[in-house]
Amino acid sequence: MTLRNALLAAAMVAMPFAAQAQPVSGLYVEGGLGINFLQQENISASGALSGNGQVSNKLGPTGVIGLGWGFGNGFRAEIEGNYMANKAYSASGFNGGITNAGGWEQKFGGMLNGYYDFTSISPWIIPFVGAGIGYEGVSLHGGTGYGPAGSYTLSNDTKSTFGVEGMLGAAFPIAQAPGLAITAEYRFLAAIGDRSYTYTTNTGATGSATFSRDYNHALLIGFRYAFGAAPAPSPAPAPMAAPAPAPARSYLVFFDWDKATLTARAQQIIREAADNSTKVQYTRIEVNGYTDTSGTPQYNQGLSVRRAQAVAAELVKDGVPKNAISIQGFGETHLLVPTGPGVREPQNRRVEIIIR
Repeated sequence: MTLRNALLAAAMVAMPFAAQAQPVSGLYVEGGLGINFLQQENISASGALSGNGQVSNKLGPTGVIGLGWGFGNGFRAEIEGNYMANKAYSASGFNGGITNAGGWEQKFGGMLNGYYDFTSISPWIIPFVGAGIGYEGVSLHGGTGYGPAGSYTLSNDTKSTFGVEGMLGAAFPIAQAPGLAITAEYRFLAAIGDRSYTYTTNTGATGSATFSRDYNHALLIGFRYAFGAAPAPSPAPAPMAAPAPAPARSYLVFFDWDKATLTARAQQIIREAADNSTKVQYTRIEVNGYTDTSGTPQYNQGLSVRRAQAVAAELVKDGVPKNAISIQGFGETHLLVPTGPGVREPQNRRVEIIIR
């Protein structure tokens, strides 16, 4: 599996659960498991076995665990423990003395790492890079070599070396678990320094084998959990819909000068008042007529009553019970627009319907 495919697969798995990317702040722990590939190792031999050669190894398991601190700005510092193992399977060189190999090489160590998280690239993925230095113990178990001249058994020793590593990966925050993220990464680890082990042949002769390089490549899937991470802010609740406005309880119907007949607009307003009277509780419906100040007070009093009667009749026609309606005329009193006598003011030629 390539690094590109591993990261893509992790992204597809994590996407439905992803949370908004945030820098790690404060204490965190992380861990991961995966596979590692140990590059072909160069070995120089002396004693019963002489010459230079190479040993090839199979893929093996690897695991890491870390405790770190996030500074809230993308930078993190971490103490890491690691383990990896690889089984030898072939050898070449050594002047033809070894053609096959066996046994395990195991590494375990502690590293001090620094990371930087790129939190501004995407809302659901946090790429990161890192580097570290520390100690690696390289241990051989059951190391053997076979060739035309016989067999060779390496000592089961552990050698201490200086270690350096580089990391490239991405974290996928989980929305349902604040602080938790899935991680996918590639790691390169180099155990620097020559390591010499003694060997014994099947005839009892001895010698030494010196390993000159140890480069590991690893792919890991894991987790990271930041303590004290605040939950993502909940979306603001949707504003409640405003209640529908209550039906109006007062309506004005206007008339032409010296008329008590209803216009089309007047009939429309009366029908609206009748319809809305069925939507509210009421005890009575008042129909009050008015006039402007043109004409005599006596004439205007009668005209205001005729106007109120015309409106009341239309209300009954539109379904309002007749016994619920009270009719009254006020003539040229209670002007809507104050005027002097003899003024034809359209706003004063009206009937008011009041739903009580």
